[in-house]
Amino acid sequence: MDVKLILPALTEATSPHFRPIKYSLFPPLGLATLAAYLDPDDSAVIADEHVETLSIDDVPDLVVIQVYITNAYRAYAIADAYRARGSYVILGGLHVTSLPEEAAEHADTIFLGPGEQTFPVFLEDWKRGEAKPRYTSTDGRTIVGIPPIRRDLIRRELYLVPNSIVVSRGCPHVCSFCYKEAFFEGGKGFYTQAVDEALAKIDRLPGKHLYFLDDHLLGNRRFARGLFEGMRGMGRLFQGASTVSGILQGDLIEKAAEAGLRSVFIGFETLDESNLVATKKGQNLGRDYDEAIARLDSLGVMVNGSFVFGLDGDGPDVFSRTVDWAASRGLVTATFHIATPYPGTGFFQEIESQGRLLHREWDRYDTRQTVFQPAKLTSKQLEDGYWRAYKEFYSWSNIARGAKAHLHPRDRVRHLAYAGARKKLEPMWDKVIRNRSLRKMRPLLEGVLTSQRDLAGKLLAPLREAA
Repeated sequence: MDVKLILPALTEATSPHFRPIKYSLFPPLGLATLAAYLDPDDSAVIADEHVETLSIDDVPDLVVIQVYITNAYRAYAIADAYRARGSYVILGGLHVTSLPEEAAEHADTIFLGPGEQTFPVFLEDWKRGEAKPRYTSTDGRTIVGIPPIRRDLIRRELYLVPNSIVVSRGCPHVCSFCYKEAFFEGGKGFYTQAVDEALAKIDRLPGKHLYFLDDHLLGNRRFARGLFEGMRGMGRLFQGASTVSGILQGDLIEKAAEAGLRSVFIGFETLDESNLVATKKGQNLGRDYDEAIARLDSLGVMVNGSFVFGLDGDGPDVFSRTVDWAASRGLVTATFHIATPYPGTGFFQEIESQGRLLHREWDRYDTRQTVFQPAKLTSKQLEDGYWRAYKEFYSWSNIARGAKAHLHPRDRVRHLAYAGARKKLEPMWDKVIRNRSLRKMRPLLEGVLTSQRDLAGKLLAPLREAA
């Protein structure tokens, strides 16, 4: 049979002015994972609308569409078009799981929760002509023994980081604003592959650089320790995500650095303790953020901090305070978000019950726009402050200030290169993306992440070639 797996573009990824690099970073691993369950004689193609034009003139036997909140309307339009042409359409993903009745109007079958358990069952049912309208993942979830994902369907040249990888599902923590809590309802919310399987997956990837997209790479300490011990000697450079508490406990972060960890994404989210309590982010309560950052800096690991604005404890000064704190601590990059109550989360239920929800226009739930009434800010103050925070944090003065916060001169150079390339060179990234030259930039990324002191040649050569 002919199968087409589609990731529609997020609304915020379709700017006519330039293509932000973050939408060309990673291929759609979820779709490639589902494709691994197809029969060898099935014809399959993955279409990622973030990196290529999507054509819907074909009539595949089966169309699989992954739905997030800000691509939901686009996903529904694609689904409706294919159903009208006679294709069988299934929808799955975070938004489908949160609002199944809405999604069901545009699909022949919907999937709730992770698909490794249910997609193979659906395929058998569908081949017999007995497909059900809904498949729900509940007990018995596992990714131990799943088939290798179909990387042959991924166009590596269209992504800066084709070697993205996931070795676990979910997160051990339950934050009230997290979109993924509803996704794992009814079964295990955090589980991993076997260490040997994860190492074999890594070994199959070419090149040197990896990016672990796991929500919390250090979340299962036994698994993470085995993973990092197995990676020692592989010569890999990798990036991943952790919590503040994960950084501070034991010596696991040292093991990660020895295995090649060079940057880590951390959800600080807020500097206000009352916000942490309100959002049930207990893993950050009583944790010394400065100690965690200093520990990472001593290991040569860069920090990408995540922050949320607009929680009930935030007043008009939250933006400048957060930027000042992040820059003074040497965070190499920062990701800012406007608090957004996603359907299916405790935060959504709270905001809705208080009558503070402004609308349900899912295209605008992009963490850049105000979709509920904040407690201590106007909508304009929140949005203006959000954009001002990005502008101020990525000003050359704050980039330089952050670079000076590092102990080692090598890390100061890396800070300048990584932060500057991230936000100050967007026109260059647009040109590189449109010229399909991202692969030429991978040596630049590896050069910035490396521990070597002499970075100049590594940093300049890819820029000259790509331009």
